[in-house]
Order: sequence, then C-alpha cells, then structure tokens
Amino acid sequence: MTRSLTPDPVPTGALGVPQGAALTLGAVLGTGVISLPALAAREAGPASLVAWLALVLLSVPLAATFAALGARHPDGGGVSTYARRAFGARTATVVGWCFYFAIPVGAPPAAGFAGAYVADSVGGGRHTQLATAGLLIAAVALMNWYGVRVSGRVQLVIAAVLALLLAVATLVSLPHATTDHLTPFAPHGWSAVGSAAVLLIWAFAGWEVVTSLSSDYRRPHPDIARATAIALVVMGLLYLGVAFATVAVLGPSTGKAPLSDLLVLGFGEPARGVTTVVAVLLTLGAMNAYFAGSARLGAALGRDGSLPAWFARGAAASEVPRRSLAVVTAGSMATLLAVAVTGVPLERTMFLVTGAFSLVYVIGTAAAIRLLPRRSWAWRGAVVAFASTLVLLGLTGPHLLPQLVVAVAALLWTMRAPTAAPEAPQ
Repeated sequence: MTRSLTPDPVPTGALGVPQGAALTLGAVLGTGVISLPALAAREAGPASLVAWLALVLLSVPLAATFAALGARHPDGGGVSTYARRAFGARTATVVGWCFYFAIPVGAPPAAGFAGAYVADSVGGGRHTQLATAGLLIAAVALMNWYGVRVSGRVQLVIAAVLALLLAVATLVSLPHATTDHLTPFAPHGWSAVGSAAVLLIWAFAGWEVVTSLSSDYRRPHPDIARATAIALVVMGLLYLGVAFATVAVLGPSTGKAPLSDLLVLGFGEPARGVTTVVAVLLTLGAMNAYFAGSARLGAALGRDGSLPAWFARGAAASEVPRRSLAVVTAGSMATLLAVAVTGVPLERTMFLVTGAFSLVYVIGTAAAIRLLPRRSWAWRGAVVAFASTLVLLGLTGPHLLPQLVVAVAALLWTMRAPTAAPEAPQ
C-alpha cells in the first residue's frame, strides 16, 4: 500500500468522551429527525421503517470503521488524510474537495428545516425561514471561531437536551399508536424502500466528522471508540423511536412537522412552541459539528497541498482554522442568497450533497480496508461498510452529477499544484 511519509500528529486537543459523543451525536442526529420521518413515510409508507432500520444497522460498521481510523491516525484531514495514505494525493484531493465544498451547499437547507418551524410559530413564511437560516449560519460560525473547546461544551448541553426531548416526544405519543396505520405495509411497492433510503442518507451523514475531529481528542485511543459507541446507541434509539411513532401514531395524515405533531398529542397545542426550540437546537448541533469538522478539513487540505497554502493557517490541533471556516461560512451565505434570489425551495438543495456523502463513505471505507490491520474486527467491519456504501452510492443515481464536476476540478488542481507531503510505496 501507499502511505504518506508525514507522521501522525501528536494529539493536543481538549475533547473527552462526553464532548466527543455530543459532537458526534449532533452531527448525525442533526436535522434529519425534524422532517425526514414524514418525507420517508410519504415515499414508502410503513415500509419506510425498513429503510430506517437498514441505515441504523449500516451505521454500526460505518461508525466503527471511522472510529478505528480516527483512533489510529488522529488528524484534522479526516477521510482525506486516510485516502492520501491508502491511495495517494489525487484521491485525497478528490474526496477532500467533494466533502469540503458540499458543506456550504448543505448548510442552508439544514438551517432551513429549523427556519420552517420558526416561521410556523411566529409567521412570516419564507422570509422568516431564510432569515432564521442566515442567523443560524452566523451563530455556528461564531461558535467555531473561538475553537472546538467552546463548541464542544455547547454541544454537550445541546445533545443532552435534545436526547431528552426526542425521547419524551416518542414516549408520550406511543399510547396513540395503532396497528391500523401499519397496513398496507408497502403501499408503493418494495422498490420505494430504496427511494426512501436515498432521502434518509441526509439523516445518517455525519460519521465521517469523527475522523476530522480526531486530533482534537485528549486521548484518541480509546476515547474516540467510546464516544462513537455512545452516539451510535443514542442515535439508533432516537431515530427508530421517532420514525415508528410517525408511522404508527400519525399514519397517512403525517404533516411536514411530525415531531411537532407528536408533542401536541402528549402536551397539547402549546407544545408547538417547544418543538420550534427543539428544531433550532437540532440544527444548531448538526451545523456546529459540521462547521468544526469541515474547517479542520480545509486547513488540512491546504497543509497537504490539496488546496492553496493560504488555507493551511490553523491546521495544528491547538489552533483554530479561521481562514477555512471563513470560506465555509461565506459559501453557505452565498448559497442562501442564491436560494433567496431564485425562489428555489431550500430543501431541494439538500439532494445536491447526498452524492457527496455517499462518495466520501465509499472512499473512506475503502481506505480503511487498506490501512487497518487485516483480519481484525475493525478491518472486517470496514469490508462490510464498504460493500454497503457501494449499494448506497448506486441508489443516489443522478445526485452524483455535482460531485463529478467537483472531482474533475480537483483532478485539474492536482495536475498544476504539487502536493506538500511526498508519498512512497510501502
């Protein structure tokens, strides 16, 4: 295999298990639980629960693979670093660009989910939604401007509150569940389960953030594995609980805000205001983790020659990558402005990044197969994760087109720019 001659950096971060688990949970839990249960149910009916369960099960080897990579090779470059070690600079640049430039496109629709809840509570329609999205982007950028130490503490509080509220929403609504809502189980045919799974990729993206934040742990081994395990269990229970309640309690009358509808069943109409707070916190948590991880990634790409050296400022674990963060923030605001001017629904742009997440997972798990000790449990998990993500990549179909454009641009960059870290066969 090929490996970079650059040694693994010595971790000097401040993250422990609680903060790491909170950041990871915030990245994965994110905005998906706000509206995707309803969207998936409309796509496949009760059979959408099969898609939820399949992706929860896929998360086990996927999360374990990225946790193992992060523990063995802690570095802010994340998947890009592992692709460099396993396949060389060109692959690393392609995967790094695909993920890094997907974040500014994905941030506005993520913020827009919460903006829709705010608009539903206070009025103002699309204008309120867009304004809320802009404020959330600015707030997350400000949090990360002062470093992961601050955002990790904030995320710990957010994750605890969200887990409690989502659990309460599920429990208070379950007495209203009926098996009548589970039939017919697959009203649109079993092929619709695959379509629902494509929608749900958005809800399960986030495990790769573990690797980008790995250098910020005090003890990458074993803290990353512990934090990932906690996030995995909590995420699985919450996602399956809310998805089941959406189908079995709300049935075919599911609206655009299923979480709000579930809370209203238990606590009455005033609960809609609480749901707005939940939506904002969920979005804030997910965007916080993604901005932190992508800012680190951009700095690492600059350090390794996959982006201009200007990006490299703040690449060390003890520094804040403010230049890279500024690019992500500016790109997010530009996307939001474009959506506002064109009148395109914010939610539609999320499909432009599903292909990026799938591609990152395929390359990341393929790199793990080459880098992790052969025949170990972590290596076997990587093999399972790789095969599963290949299927997921096939399901994304035409949504891969934007990533092909980014990949071509990345390859053109590698032809004109030398890489900072030499490689040699080993």
